[in-house]
Order: sequence, then C-alpha cells, then structure tokens
Amino acid sequence: MKIKTKHRTYEEVMAMRRPAHKRPLTPSLMLGGLIRLISIPELWGTHFRFTTEDMEKAGDGPCLILMNHSSFIDLKIAYRILFPRRFSIVSTTDSFVGKAPLMRWLGCIPTKKFVSDPALISDMKFALHRRKVSVLMFPEAGYTFDGRATALPRRFGLLLKHLKVPVVTIITDGAFTYDPLYNALQKRKVEVSAHVKCILTPDEIAQKSCRELDEILAEAFSFDGFASQREQNVRITEPFRADGLHRILYQCPVCRAEGQTEGKGTVLTCHACGAAYELNEHGQLMPIGETKPAFAHIPDWFNWQREQVREEIISGRYCMDAEVEVGMMVDYRALYLIGRGRLIHTEDGFTLTDEAGKVLFHQSPLTAHTLNADFFWYEIGDTVCIGDNDRLFYCFLPSSVPVAKARLATEELYREKRRRRG
Repeated sequence: MKIKTKHRTYEEVMAMRRPAHKRPLTPSLMLGGLIRLISIPELWGTHFRFTTEDMEKAGDGPCLILMNHSSFIDLKIAYRILFPRRFSIVSTTDSFVGKAPLMRWLGCIPTKKFVSDPALISDMKFALHRRKVSVLMFPEAGYTFDGRATALPRRFGLLLKHLKVPVVTIITDGAFTYDPLYNALQKRKVEVSAHVKCILTPDEIAQKSCRELDEILAEAFSFDGFASQREQNVRITEPFRADGLHRILYQCPVCRAEGQTEGKGTVLTCHACGAAYELNEHGQLMPIGETKPAFAHIPDWFNWQREQVREEIISGRYCMDAEVEVGMMVDYRALYLIGRGRLIHTEDGFTLTDEAGKVLFHQSPLTAHTLNADFFWYEIGDTVCIGDNDRLFYCFLPSSVPVAKARLATEELYREKRRRRG
C-alpha cells in the first residue's frame, strides 16, 4: 500500500489551506458489506473464528469498541465480527490521503496520532449519540512492535465517563504472528482468532473511578504474541520469519553495539561481534555456535533495550541525532516531501531543523506518552512522526538509526519528566 506524494517547499506547504472540520457521517452499510465481502478470502485463509462473552450487557445500541492493533488484518476482522452493526472508526489522517470521501462514507473519524485533539471526543460523542452508531477505536493507536500492548494513554477512563456507552473489547490472537510489522508485510500461514467481550456498562463506568477504569483496560490489553505462539505450539516454518527482526532488536546484548544487528531469513546476527541467534519455529531465539545465550523470549530482549534507554536518560547520555528525509501532512491531498533535515532527540524533546539549520518544529517530551513510529511506512521507509494539529512531520530515518529506540526513549522520557514533576 502506498500514499500519494508531492514535492513542495516548507513555505508552500505552510501556506496551504487546512481542511475544514466535518462531522462524521452515518456509515454506509453497502460499503461495509463490500469490505466484509472482500475480506473473506484472507480470513478464510487464516481459519478465522471468534468467541463472545457477556455481550448481552452491551445491548443493541451504540457502544465503544476497543480493539488491539496487531497487523493490517485488524480491520477485516472488525467487519467480520461487527457487520451489520453500523460503526464509525477512529482513523489516522494519513489514511484519508487521496480517499477522504470514501473514508467519510465509511463513517471514519480522522485524528492525528498522539496529538491533543479536542475535536475527537466531540466527534465520537456525535457519532454515538446523534448518529446512533458504535465507534471502533484502537486505543494503542500504533501497531505493536513486539507482540505486546503498546503503551495506553493515561486517564483513558475519563473518556469512558464522557461517552457514557457500553465498552466492548476485541482482542485478537494470532494476528501479530500472522503479519508482524517488523517482518516487511510477509504473511505467515497461521490461524487467527478473536475474543469479543463487553467489559463495562454505563452504570459500571459511572460507579468506578478513572484509575479503576484504567486498570480494567490495562488488564484487557495484556497479551504477548510470542508467548501465545509458544504456549499454543504454533509453528512458523516460513524461511523469512526473522527478516527485519533488527527493527525491534536493534542492540546486541553481548557487545552492546546499536544498529549493527540484522534479521535475515531465520537468523538474527550482530555484525559488530558476530553473535548470532536462530529464530526457531516457535518464536524463540536460540544461540548459534559459540554465541552466549541471551534472551530466548523476544519481548525480554525488547524490555532489556528499554532499560538501557532509561539508563541513558537518567545519566543524561541519551541523544539521537540523524539526517532525515522530511514529509509534511497538512491536508488530505498528499504527503508533501520538503527535502532533507536534521532530527535531534534529547531529554528536551524532539527538534527538527531544515538543511540551513532553521527550526521547523520542537516537541516537548511531555507532549505525548509515546511516539508515532512505523516500519516501512507506506513503502517509503522507517519513520517517526511529530507535530501538532496544524501540521505533521514524517521524518524518514536512515537504517542505522533505530525507530524502535526513538519510541522507547519517548515513553521513558515522558515517564521520567512526569516523575520529576511529582
């Protein structure tokens, strides 16, 4: 899947008129049915099935549907489960580029990832209480990197109290194993399933505190794709299963070098010290030859990297400094490529400058609890996105600079800054 791009200068992009805000439309049943129809072959190939629990509590009226975000198959799963129930989808603005009318007829609600958007809550309430349709939302917003839940926003329970509708979760199993983001869109032959559950009624929401609601959501979004694969004895026999694994396992636990690992075929190798690990058919990393054992479970390796980033932050050593290609998004017509720039990330946040050193944007570490980061975004490259409600900057990093580390650092900086503020 690609996105429409145009080459423009920064000044030309900034002078463009921003799209007017529009209320969400009632989702088209015909388009919803078409999506459900074209989803059949892929879902059939994964032997998709789903179970339900406590759904009588949700009733037939509008509800908030929260779904984990594992791979591109997620939306097909949603239409398989929910149709013919009408539902709007909280969608990122980039999904509207070149197809805004179609997205609006599907009832989609555009928003910017990890950017404060006051209109979003208003639009969700409008869809639920005026249009009388449900709203599907991916509270993680970003795809999972390591098969576990991406950090959820704080005080999400406050949103539930504002909306005053039943809350239903759709938690998939196997979707990450089927098509993990790091694996360059190469799909595996595995089964996919989902569990649908009404976890809260309006009365229960009213009786609980925001903290209690956040704890319920955290429990619902506690999963581990690699652990499930091992426990369920799911075999991944594809010879490309380790391709791109370095996108999430970027630091060698043996020599501590960063950006020197490479996942290729079934092996993850560190080119700095020669350590090598085979990703076996059950998703475990096994040392090869004289390589010392490190982390068999991939999320354990990812956690270790988080600890290394946190140590850098606490000691004042953390700094990412990279030459990047910069794209801007200000409307739904295109991604505007404005040339090269420099992206610096420190404890003061992100600073983006152009080639002449002019500051294009600065983002405080307290702006967002995590980072809009993606691998091979629209087949352009690995990217991190910063910005505000007026403009978004998509910064395409060189392969030697790990996007995953930038996300980990953003999350740890946010936590550390909040801790210091008390």
